[in-house]
Amino acid sequence: MKLFLIAGEPSGDRLGAALMAGLRDLSPDGVSFAGIGGPLMQAEGLASLFPMEDLSVMGLAEVLPKYFHLKRRIREAAAAALASGAQALITIDSPDFCFRVARIVKAARPDLPTIHYVAPSVWAWRPGRAARMARHIDHVLALLPFEPPYMQAAGMSCDFVGHPVVAEPQVGAAEAAGFRARHGIAPGVPLVVALPGSRRGEVTRLVAPFGAALQILAAAKPGLRIVLPTPAHLAPLVTATTADWPGRPVILPAPDLAMRTAAFAAADAALAASGTVSLELAAQSCPMVIAYDMAPLTLWLMRRMIRIDTVTLVNLVSETRTVPEFIGRDLDPARVAEALLGLLDAGPDARQMRAMRLTMARLGRGGEDPGLRAARSVLSHLA
Repeated sequence: MKLFLIAGEPSGDRLGAALMAGLRDLSPDGVSFAGIGGPLMQAEGLASLFPMEDLSVMGLAEVLPKYFHLKRRIREAAAAALASGAQALITIDSPDFCFRVARIVKAARPDLPTIHYVAPSVWAWRPGRAARMARHIDHVLALLPFEPPYMQAAGMSCDFVGHPVVAEPQVGAAEAAGFRARHGIAPGVPLVVALPGSRRGEVTRLVAPFGAALQILAAAKPGLRIVLPTPAHLAPLVTATTADWPGRPVILPAPDLAMRTAAFAAADAALAASGTVSLELAAQSCPMVIAYDMAPLTLWLMRRMIRIDTVTLVNLVSETRTVPEFIGRDLDPARVAEALLGLLDAGPDARQMRAMRLTMARLGRGGEDPGLRAARSVLSHLA
């Protein structure tokens, strides 16, 4: 069996790699892959059609300058999928790109099964996307337990397969202490892990307010240290734009999973962009503050269409509002610093810690590996 996969950003690359491993384990007759992916999918045997980073853009204002380049990549991906002889097209997150490819492929090959991994957040905004998606997507793999009914109502089959974050090993005190020792951060020294995003546009927009908040925090917490895990392709940008940050930031370019999770476990608090990273932090019980901003036009459109009062996944899955968030015009460095200082002074918020444990349970911690569940769902649909 041959499958054509498309992932457009690091989180999708992780999902794709776990899915590929699961499919290989569960396919008695063997499986091969073609498509687009990052280093993790390539390590599983995928020869990427072009660099995945070409697709890592988000928001109307960010996409417009790359419009013609992305249109060309859409055509290239669709042509390659049709020429590959694959038994199915599996697109992973990145809906703006992936759904355009799926539409072209489905128009040319209505009989070719199309599967999308990561249900779009129609429960948050633009609910009509589900009906439009159903015109060219047959089956959906959902990460969140409340998503299947939205997809099924639009006419697609959908399985909740669990979130891959629950399969990450929990880091113990010894590993956390070892991380501090390796980077010269003594026990008791306040440590914040900063995560301004995995896309270039996110980093360039968030690095200034994050830095300003951490400057205020450092004035209240002398000796503060900061760790910045970052994708390899963003390491030069992150290094250059955080050179004036306090606390001698430790840059971790392309950290492996063990190093990244050890950093989360070693930190006293995290300042993170909105997104999947809130779940990664919750998996390691790291108290967090979420901050995010977008281009003014993108933010204006989002505020007109959004249907929820929080964008933080821990808050949504746990049905609490224990993680403080500062979005758009609310992204005030002084208020962000105050929230972080509260976590450093008072220790982990007991309500937030309970919400993180509940989130992990609802996402499938303790059950079958999500990569295997996703692979089983794919094979069942194709059968």
